[in-house]
Amino acid sequence: MSPNETQPDQDPGLPALPVQAADESMIILEGLLCVMREKNLLSRQDIELLCQKVERRAAGISKNPLPCCPDKAANARNYVQRLADYLGHRYGGKHLRRVS
Repeated sequence: MSPNETQPDQDPGLPALPVQAADESMIILEGLLCVMREKNLLSRQDIELLCQKVERRAAGISKNPLPCCPDKAANARNYVQRLADYLGHRYGGKHLRRVS
């Protein structure tokens, strides 16, 4: 989509915003996580485990590290943490039990 094209459902009075494929994917994934959390298919513990997994992969200490530059891996880690914080505040639930 060129910067001058508008999206079909966009208000014609607003300036066109370029949407990249990565943005569309993130919107879909965010929506999916929210719906799954809302329907109790994912618990807060599941979201926290996802954060831990992404953090390990971003740090490169996982069996399957994220195959991208360190900056993008750090951005992914930060983004998932912000999303988890939002879902935690929005839907609540029990935190993952930490064993010392």
